[in-house]
Amino acid sequence: MLTKLQAFFNQYLSEKTENKIPLEHQLQLASAALMVEMIHVDDDVTEDEEKQIRRLIKQRFELSKTEVKDLIRLAHNEKHEATDYYAFTSLLNAHYSQQQKIELVQDLWHLAYADNHLDKYEEHLLRRLADLLHVPHKDFIRTKHKVIKST
Repeated sequence: MLTKLQAFFNQYLSEKTENKIPLEHQLQLASAALMVEMIHVDDDVTEDEEKQIRRLIKQRFELSKTEVKDLIRLAHNEKHEATDYYAFTSLLNAHYSQQQKIELVQDLWHLAYADNHLDKYEEHLLRRLADLLHVPHKDFIRTKHKVIKST
């Protein structure tokens, strides 16, 4: 099923993209897209989650305000559609170091706990993404505990 998130991927990240976007920027967009999915998975996006995602994206990436705005608006309109996360994670797996993938998982935990509540859908999505990113279970748990201690 083609979703708006898949269309975003095709527009910004596909090899067929007419205006070749530098690889580093593609990786940032793919990571940010997974972050946006994380805050929307439980159908309850709080102001704290919105602040946290803007902070994380600003801290980690050099995305334009338009790209960040498009990602967030896209996710608001596209909740719980069958999304092919593999398209994003395969790009990240091909170019991210293991440490970068672990840091991404940690950022996703920060988003999951931004409202001081871990929803079962958030945890499920985080497990799926960590598996797709080939992040070992010990690092998945370690980053979770690190985030819990920091909140």
